[in-house]
Amino acid sequence: MDTRKNIYVYHKRDEAILAKTAPLIEMAERYGFTIVDDFQKANIIASIGDDGTFLQAVRKTGFRDDCLYMGISTYNSLNMYCDFRIQDTSKMIEAMTLNQHIEVRRYPTLEVTVDGQSTFPCLNEFSIRSAIIKTLVIDVFIDQLHLETFRGDGLIVATPTGSTAYNKSVNGSIVDPLLSCMQVSEVASVNTNRYRTLGASFIVGSERTLNLKVISEGNDHPTMGMDNEALSIRHVENIQIKIRDKKIKTLKLKDNSFWDKVKRTFL
Repeated sequence: MDTRKNIYVYHKRDEAILAKTAPLIEMAERYGFTIVDDFQKANIIASIGDDGTFLQAVRKTGFRDDCLYMGISTYNSLNMYCDFRIQDTSKMIEAMTLNQHIEVRRYPTLEVTVDGQSTFPCLNEFSIRSAIIKTLVIDVFIDQLHLETFRGDGLIVATPTGSTAYNKSVNGSIVDPLLSCMQVSEVASVNTNRYRTLGASFIVGSERTLNLKVISEGNDHPTMGMDNEALSIRHVENIQIKIRDKKIKTLKLKDNSFWDKVKRTFL
């Protein structure tokens, strides 16, 4: 951490957040850190807010793998991506200057390519849903193997960290981020003699490529989401998803592992 002194702060531009952020910026500068206005000049990117703010911070700063991301919660409770509370300024500075209380966690990310043209990185999950009151039909391929033909409301493809979010709400499994993989979960699938799916989420390793081919039955304009942001693409035929080579590096406290967060959040 001694060589990482340039901090870019990402947060909502409202008076309440600015008031909470001011003491943190003042203390950081007092300890020799520089607050920069250009995220490309930063080697630490601090997100102040909640998990949604953290996801936006990563997306708006280009999913950089050459810097450290730091999640700071403005609430009393910590989140899945936030290891620090905004009021614990001394604890944050102590961790960043002494190095003995922190570790670097590396999160797998997805690479989503739509119709072989537009490619998008993703930290939490990619989702595809029917945009009309009609089921969506998708041929699911793993590499070149046709696995199943899905019919239902949609599919979720989640990273390990994203496994605790939308994926969990449809009874997907929680996956340790030490595993570089992606999980596919169904949203309200229809299983008949014609359409048959596994009926359960399944996990695909980092060496695999997932291909989703949307079958046009008057429903070829599905709603697609990347983390907490919708894609503006209207027409889609084929979606390719794989694990990116680059990972997002985040600062975490040694006594606050992923499974500590899972226990604190859900149990």
